[in-house]
Amino acid sequence: QVQLVESGGGLVQAGGSLRLSCAASGLTSNNYAMGWFRQAPGKEREFVAAINWSGGSTRYAESVKGRFTISRDNAKNTVYLQMNSLKTEDTATYYCGAKTGIILSSNSYTYGYWGQGTQVTVSS
Repeated sequence: QVQLVESGGGLVQAGGSLRLSCAASGLTSNNYAMGWFRQAPGKEREFVAAINWSGGSTRYAESVKGRFTISRDNAKNTVYLQMNSLKTEDTATYYCGAKTGIILSSNSYTYGYWGQGTQVTVSS
């Protein structure tokens, strides 16, 4: 059974930083790409970043390029999202997702597994 557990969310002032973690269990092969998505109240879930199994390939939404960094530690079965220079518009619930295959999809429907989410609130 695949389980994804996010942590690291919280309240931070604009310009600050947070690091989110996603601990994965039950992924029985090395053919999973991982992604971070976010959803603000009243809005659809949107793509933030994705990373392939080896960590050698990443993809970012334009809105977070240069500010966010996705990485993974396969020894710890954990994916991270380092968020710097946070803006109020980054406020959302952040979700970790896992999908089979090597394509770093920005489409949430291609991810078969999700965590419960962690809240990030950026104050002005």
